[in-house]
Order: sequence, then C-alpha cells, then structure tokens
Amino acid sequence: MDTQVADNLLGSLLDGRYRIRGRVARGGMATVYTATDERLERTVAIKIIHTGRAADPQFVERFTDEAKTVARLTHPNVVAVYDQGNHNGLPYLVMEYVRGRTLRDMLTERRRLAPVEALAVLEQMLAAIATAHRAGLVHRDVKPENVLIAEAPGGSAELVDAVVKVADFGLARAVAASTDDGSGQLMATVAYVAPELVTSGVADPRSDVYAAGIVLFEMLTGRVPYDGDRPVDIAWQHVDRDVPPPSRFVPGLPPIADDLVARATRRDPALRPTDAGALLTEVQQAREVIIAAAARARPSAQPTVVVGQVRPSDRPSWARLPSPGPAGRARPAPQPQYADEDPTLVERARDAYARVKGSPRGRMALTASLVVLALLVLVGGWWLGFGRYEAAPKLTGLDRAAAEALARKAGFTAHFDQGRFSEEIKKDTVLEQDPPPGERVVKGSDINMTLSLGPERYQVPDIVGKTWELAVVDLSAVKLQPVKGTAQYSDTAPANTVIAVQPTVGTELKPGDKVTLILSKGKAPLTVPNVVGQDQAAARATLEGMGLKVAITFQKSDKPNGQVIAQNPVDGSGAEKDQTITLTVSENPTSFALPDVMNWGCGDAKRQLESMGLGVQVDGQMGENGWVRDMDPKPGTMVNQGQQIVIRCRVV
Repeated sequence: MDTQVADNLLGSLLDGRYRIRGRVARGGMATVYTATDERLERTVAIKIIHTGRAADPQFVERFTDEAKTVARLTHPNVVAVYDQGNHNGLPYLVMEYVRGRTLRDMLTERRRLAPVEALAVLEQMLAAIATAHRAGLVHRDVKPENVLIAEAPGGSAELVDAVVKVADFGLARAVAASTDDGSGQLMATVAYVAPELVTSGVADPRSDVYAAGIVLFEMLTGRVPYDGDRPVDIAWQHVDRDVPPPSRFVPGLPPIADDLVARATRRDPALRPTDAGALLTEVQQAREVIIAAAARARPSAQPTVVVGQVRPSDRPSWARLPSPGPAGRARPAPQPQYADEDPTLVERARDAYARVKGSPRGRMALTASLVVLALLVLVGGWWLGFGRYEAAPKLTGLDRAAAEALARKAGFTAHFDQGRFSEEIKKDTVLEQDPPPGERVVKGSDINMTLSLGPERYQVPDIVGKTWELAVVDLSAVKLQPVKGTAQYSDTAPANTVIAVQPTVGTELKPGDKVTLILSKGKAPLTVPNVVGQDQAAARATLEGMGLKVAITFQKSDKPNGQVIAQNPVDGSGAEKDQTITLTVSENPTSFALPDVMNWGCGDAKRQLESMGLGVQVDGQMGENGWVRDMDPKPGTMVNQGQQIVIRCRVV
C-alpha cells in the first residue's frame, strides 16, 4: 500500500456507503483505494479519477458510459464493476477487490515464466478479453499492469492454479475520446501498442490481440521486444519492424511459442487472429502440444503429474484449463498393433476406415457423415464466398454525422482519421473512404474515412515586439514565409524587433504566402528639441541648425500670431538627418507687434500700452523721473489684446 504521501480521502465516506480505508496505487489517470462497503459489509476497490481528467466534460461523459458497459461484463476473469458515482466533482468506480498482485509484480520478482505457466496466464487473460470483444468493447491497454494474479483456489502455490483477472476495460477508450482533436493521439502504452494505433489511432479487437502477443513475449523472455530513448521511437518500431521470436533471447523455448507470438503480432491486422477468442483457441492448442511433448520426454516409469494438470478437480469449472489427455474418460477400446511403434497417420486412417466399413451401423454413420459434410461444404462455401460479404455504402460527400449514421445502418463501424485540407470540399465532409464504395467486404467490419478540414488557412500570428529570429519561427510554424521590409527608426522598440507586419495580425493566408516584417533600427541619432512656445522663425532656425527640415502648418488659436503651439514628432523623439519636423503655428488675426517703449517715461509707457488694450504691470519705482529700462515680452513680439506686459522702471 502506498502511504508515502498524505491523502485527504483516507477515512472519507463516499455516497454515504463506501468508507476509504487505504491507498493501493496511483496512476496517470486515477488513484485506486481499498474501501469498505458499509451497506453490504464487504471490501471493494475504488478507482477515483484525478482532478485534471474530471475537469473534462467529454471524458466524464465517456467514462460514465464505458463504466455502464463494463459493468455488464460478467466473467470470472474480468474485474467486476459494482457501482459508479461522483465525490466532490471526481468520478469514481467501485470494483471487485482482488487479493493478489499484478503480472508486472510477478515478472519483476521472477523475470520470466515457464512456457506452460505463461500460456496458462494468457488463456485466462484472453478469456476475459474475448468476453469484452463479444460485447463490442476493445480494451486498448492490455499490459501486465492491468492483469491481476489472484490467490489460487484452495491455497495452491502453483501459478497455473491461480485465477487471472483483467482490469481497466473501457478506461483507455474514454481517455482517447476526450482527446479526440484530430491529431490521432496514441493512448496505449507504447511497449504494447499495435501498429495501427500508431499510424491511424484506430483500434479494434485485433489491436488487443497484438498487445496480448507482446505480453506473452515478455512473460517468456523477461523483456519487451523494443526499447528507445523516447516513447515515440518505441512506438514506431512496432510499425517498422516484426517482433523477433522469443527463442532469440531465451534459447530452448519450444518452436510453437515462437509461432504463437508471431501469429499474434503480425504488423498487418488482417493476418492476426480476428479477436481474443480466436487467439485463445490457438493458445489452448499450443499448451496441449507443449504438455504432450513434456510427457513424451519423461520415462514411462515415472508418472509425474505434468505442470498445468495439477489438481484440476480442485479448481472451479470456469478456471480449469483444457486437459491435454483423456483423463477421466472411459478406457478406449484396444487399438490394433503395428509393426512400427509409431504408425503413420495414413496407416491409422486406413485402419479406422476398415473398421467403419466392417459394420452396417458404421456404413450408415459414414454415409450420414458424408451427407452432412457435403451440406456443410455447400453452406460454408456459400457463406465464405458470398453470404458474409456486403457492399460498402457510398459515404463520400456526406458530412460526418450522416456518414456515421449510414455506416451504422449498413452494419459497419465508422472510423475517422486526422483529416486532410481541401480547397474545394467544405469542412467535415467525407473526402475518401476505405474500402471504397461498392467493394464487397465482411459484414460488420470497419470503414475508415478521411474528413475535409476545409481550405488550409493560417492567421498571421501576433509577432509585433519579437525579434526577427523568433518571428521567423512563429511564421514557419503556420507555414507562412517571412520577408524583411524597410527598417525604420523607433523610439520604443529595440533594434531588430518587429514594429509592424503586412498584412496585419489576424489576416488569414494560404500556406506559403509572404508576410512582410518591418524591423526597428533603434532610436534615431538626433534628439528633437522642444520648440513649442517659440516664434516660428526662432524655432525654424533651431531645427534647421541641427540638419532637420521644417514644415509649417497654421492653426487658429488664442496664442500670439506666429507662435509654435505644437510639434511632430514631440520633443525627446529620435530623428535622422533631413527628417521633416512639422510645426503647428498659431494664426491669430487680433495679435499685433508689441511697440517699443524703452526709455520712455514709466507713466507715458504705461498709458500707451493700456490704450492698445494691453495689461501693464510695473516692476520697480515709477515716480516722475522714472524711465523704462526693460520690457517682457520684448518689443516687436506678437501679442494679443488683454495680454499682460511687464515694464521695469528705474528712477534717475
């Protein structure tokens, strides 16, 4: 039990019924606890989905639907699902509590299993998976971690007597559905993933057959067939390479074990057994061959019980493995003796035929058998050649919902790949289908379809403010071609950063279209001074003296005529030589040039200025002998009526 991390759920009561007692394991999608069902007074296992998954409504809905389906699976080798619910927003499953350990724990301890042990475990695994396949479920994540080895009935220590149970049916499918974004995300564990899941993301019962074959390989050799530095490297080895025979790593394994692994792990799904039930039949036959070979290899004077036949009567009927011999049956009639101790198959057949023809009942049975055989051949030939086939419906040109409905109505299962862009066909319309329309295929098989993603368009990303190098990366990611435009000085953007794009950010373009990037050259070398408030002539002289050009615009205002009231760019901005600075100059028809009253008597000067509508402030002593020694503003400055004029007087 994992107790390294404090867990707030320990001791909690779920749905007023399930008391959490301890934590068993924590995985990538859920945590498993032991709990007491206080209503039925039994120990159960509870799988509680993690918060990240619980926040996905699509996952929760799919998880609930799959739980209902799995709960209907009734088989001794399937971990039973009793109940499902929701605790504080977290979905959970209530399952059968299996006392034992996982196949992964077993392999960690023993590294590998004897062939007869490996096949005994695999038989019960396949019995469980075959039940799911008959119910229309694909496990998608068959691996040792999802195989539980329960305590053997009667307390036997033999592995072949143990009860094997398979868990997590449907959970991988729920996760796959919640991440179905068209990317074909791979859900199975990469060490056991079927090639078709890597290339198309599509799984069917043959994908579970492949994974079971990899588990058998690992049980026989103590390792998986492929490894690599990254999961994607391991996954693609399943696509590109055939699984090697187990005997390459463990010399002495029976050839039939190599054949069984090779049959289950064909890269082409069509070459594998059709489902877990078909593979189960082959596994049972292989186990009988191995047990029979072991029996022949022992001296007849030592009637040791063969492993795999240990106390079959002590096990429940559902858990008994097929017996390789006729134990428990009536003693057969004496067989004819042959000169050769090992008669050929032809000799045995000839003798059997002679015995049948030797009696009237035998001849009648032979005739009836031949008639039945002929009927079977005729019916079977019709079924194999015609009856089991159906013409694939035409689904191209339909939208996704209509195509899926028509395929289902015709008895097929619809699958969709990641799609393809099209300039002519609108989005979510079927572009292609495999098999094509009209082709005769097995009823109930899959039809794989490619949906249109619509015209391939990409928006110009927001790259303003990024360096040229980063902007190129962003544009390349959406298949657009960056082009440098004419660089410009900028007071705010550092050199080599994007200050503008053409077309603008958010514009939709085709792949390969060009996007022009205007880069900053940094701040210009000259700094524009402040000339607001100056006379236009003085302002022009200042700016032109710095090598700048001046443009004048006039604007009516209450400022003195000819005074600069605005400038562009503003003071402190960067500018380059010969750059034009625009000055806005006041245009005021009521303004006039201030007369020169210097050296006038203070009284006369005050009266003169006031007569012109100007306000006068005398600074100093006015007196009878006082005269004007200074003026502010200076004589000749354009002023307005009502403007305040300061005259500075002194007495002589």
